[in-house]
Amino acid sequence: MGPDRTTAAARRADRAEAGHPQRVPEDTEKTGARPGGESKVTVLVALGANLAVAVAKGVAAVLTGSASMAAETAHSFADTLNQVFLLIALKGSAKPADRAHPFGYGRVRYFWALLAAGSIFVTGALYSAFEGVHALTSGEHDIESPLINYVVLGVAFVLEGASLLRGLQQTRDEARQHRLGFRDFLRTSDDPTATTVVFEDSAALIGLVLAAAGNALHQVTGHAFWDGIASLAIAAVLAGVALRLGLSNKRLLTDVQADPRLVRAVLVHLGDEPEVEAVVDLLTLTLGTDSVLVCARLDLENSLSAAEVERAMVRIGDGVQEAFPDVAEVFLEPVPRHDQGVRDRVRSRYGDRLAEFMVHEASRS
Repeated sequence: MGPDRTTAAARRADRAEAGHPQRVPEDTEKTGARPGGESKVTVLVALGANLAVAVAKGVAAVLTGSASMAAETAHSFADTLNQVFLLIALKGSAKPADRAHPFGYGRVRYFWALLAAGSIFVTGALYSAFEGVHALTSGEHDIESPLINYVVLGVAFVLEGASLLRGLQQTRDEARQHRLGFRDFLRTSDDPTATTVVFEDSAALIGLVLAAAGNALHQVTGHAFWDGIASLAIAAVLAGVALRLGLSNKRLLTDVQADPRLVRAVLVHLGDEPEVEAVVDLLTLTLGTDSVLVCARLDLENSLSAAEVERAMVRIGDGVQEAFPDVAEVFLEPVPRHDQGVRDRVRSRYGDRLAEFMVHEASRS
């Protein structure tokens, strides 16, 4: 005998009257996976801009002897190396799942993005700091042909600005798809490619301004002190960006749950199923960019036969994946809501208050 659908419908009606949406709230459902080509184009644009700028800055640093220009050269070469890391990340994470990696290679992207953050710190920040200290301790020296620096910095500003605009465009589009503000998306995004480009190019523009200021003050005052200070300031900016990107990728590499809005929407969706009496436990895991694993323990109608339970599990799992394109895999387990072992594990994970809320909220569906 099947579940009492009249009772289930009444529960959903009561829930709607109480101000709770019947199905997935529109502002919490993602619109689907992003096209991978967008990230690749963004990275390629940044790679071309950074490589051209790095060569030009290097030539200018040799010709003028400017410490801040040498720091900017290291900065741009670090950014170029980072784009190579991100291209490797995009290619590696696109590989299909296999026996050794049943959930795919999505996290490969986070590993290479973490290496990119390390590259910013080692190749960029440390070398810039070295140039700054060297300029401060090596005595006074003049910048030869300072006009070369200003021309190179101006061209670099245009190229880096174009790359930043491309990264901002993609990031804003993705934030709009996820119905998030720009800052919230940068803070919570599971795609490190566009956000890395945005942070790198923003730091690049700041570095260009600092280098120009250091050169100008050195030229006006005749003191190399300002060139060294500019190099140290560039090092501080790069260290800050490296730390920000490193912490973001560390979060994604350490078994982080899915977006809380998605978790809540899946909870509501499962609770709305007619066979479900309560959602006893709900686990989510970010497998990669726009790829989420969902595991749920459900208390089903007692009147269901074994065959009906099997059919319900398949239908409910398919329904979750259809409603949420980011959900790559779904595992469902029928359990009684009063199973003490399950309840203890849920409480240890979420705490008493949240565990009880989850069961009660789903039961109201």
